[in-house]
Amino acid sequence: MSAPVLLVIAHGSRDPRHAATVHALVRRVRALRPDVRVETGFLDFNVPSVPGVLESLATEGVRDVVALPLLLTRAFHAKADIPAVLADASPRLRIRQAEVLGPSPLLLAALERRLYEAGLTPADKSSTGVVLASAGSSDPEAIAVIAEIAREWRRSGWCAVRPAFASASLPRTEDAVRELRALGCARVAVAPYVLAPGRLPDRIARGAAGADVLADVLGPSPEVARVLLERYDAARTPVLAAVGA
Repeated sequence: MSAPVLLVIAHGSRDPRHAATVHALVRRVRALRPDVRVETGFLDFNVPSVPGVLESLATEGVRDVVALPLLLTRAFHAKADIPAVLADASPRLRIRQAEVLGPSPLLLAALERRLYEAGLTPADKSSTGVVLASAGSSDPEAIAVIAEIAREWRRSGWCAVRPAFASASLPRTEDAVRELRALGCARVAVAPYVLAPGRLPDRIARGAAGADVLADVLGPSPEVARVLLERYDAARTPVLAAVGA
């Protein structure tokens, strides 16, 4: 029996860097699990669209699909947009929606990877304050998750970690940078907790002007690819159990 198709669902963006980063991440996932067919669909701005991919799969005769939201928090898109799109798919498809990527220890490892690539070293942790810069959300659950991630990450040895948001919530990145300066951290680093470049990550970068270090977005890091496959495997297990029943 073939494994369910993994459909990675990205938001989409007018910024071409967004789709390019999503495709690079999907290529890494395929390389890690060549036995799994991985497709990509976008909710907006880019092609192929999620409905288009689902229709193509149904036409091919595919039965089982794991739809994986390429999202770091469980907010509006994961709770409303994506379930609505999946509900409109062909009844020939058996679709299971996987959990969003965060939170995960692997994502914290990816954040640290990006900070070290930007010039920090593990020896800098105790004297460095970090801004965990998220895109932002109006969903209280998503905001609470970001705050908890910041608290957890602080326990790994950083001088301090403060959450910040590019939209919908406060504080902004520049405010968190100033707060960490006021706390007396020897240096301040900004770690974008976003998957791909675009308008909001650019806003984070502008807010990081007063910081010493600005890390890159998470992008196609190996840790993110591993989280995708963890979420896929967790979602596909009930499918396999049902078939074997």
